[in-house]
Amino acid sequence: MIETFEFIENRAIITLAGPDRKSLLQGIITNDINGLKDDQGLYAALLSPQGKFLHDFFLFEKDDIIYLDCEKARMEDLFRRLLMYRLRSAVEIIDQSAKYNVITSKMQIENAFISFKDPRHDDMGFRAIVEKLPQNLSNDNGYHMRRISLGIAEGTNDFIVDKSTLGEGHFEQIHGLDFNKGCYVGQEVTARMKYRGSLKKALFPVNLAGDTPEFGTPIIDDNDAKVGHIRSSCDHKAIALFALKSLTFNKDYHCGDIKITPYKPNWMEDTDHD
Repeated sequence: MIETFEFIENRAIITLAGPDRKSLLQGIITNDINGLKDDQGLYAALLSPQGKFLHDFFLFEKDDIIYLDCEKARMEDLFRRLLMYRLRSAVEIIDQSAKYNVITSKMQIENAFISFKDPRHDDMGFRAIVEKLPQNLSNDNGYHMRRISLGIAEGTNDFIVDKSTLGEGHFEQIHGLDFNKGCYVGQEVTARMKYRGSLKKALFPVNLAGDTPEFGTPIIDDNDAKVGHIRSSCDHKAIALFALKSLTFNKDYHCGDIKITPYKPNWMEDTDHD
């Protein structure tokens, strides 16, 4: 069986080196940087002080350098913020987007410069950072089909910058948020939402009975009430934001000219919306 790799074109690499690299990240990201060990990757986010989504990314450490895998389209903003938070810390931050590429596969990726299991879910497969793209390369449809089928939101495919919260994307359940790690930017608001149970809307996977509606198309129930919006899609599946009070799994809703049907992946915590 020939292994096929998926080229994730909209990814860039930033490296952080120096004795303060971990302490810098520990004070600003949503996950515990101490999870970077034993060839394991880490998934995390950077929030605004108000607890709103700004960036999500993967981290991997090799030879005392942390490799940060982020959205290429928004890399410059993240790079600027890292420099801002660095202050006088002994950390060298370098844009490596011209040097490295990101590929994924359902199977373990051998002979890559950096390779690790996607920390969000076993069925997401593996990620790798490479200088030279391998043969047997395909586009990223297979990758996005895996994550959308699982209901895993990612970056600006699904989150609205400076508006969405991590609770909407089930960040704790996909191992991107650690409530025991201590302070980080936006921590107080994020913790308060969890412990008060104040989440009012969240992202879920849906089946599409037709052509995919555009990003942001409203979702309408049988009473013509707006209950959510469509987000990213691939083939006949998508991720959609629903008001929790209006959500019933396996029920049809209207979105544009088609019907959509939300379902709950088996990794999501039980809710009152079965």
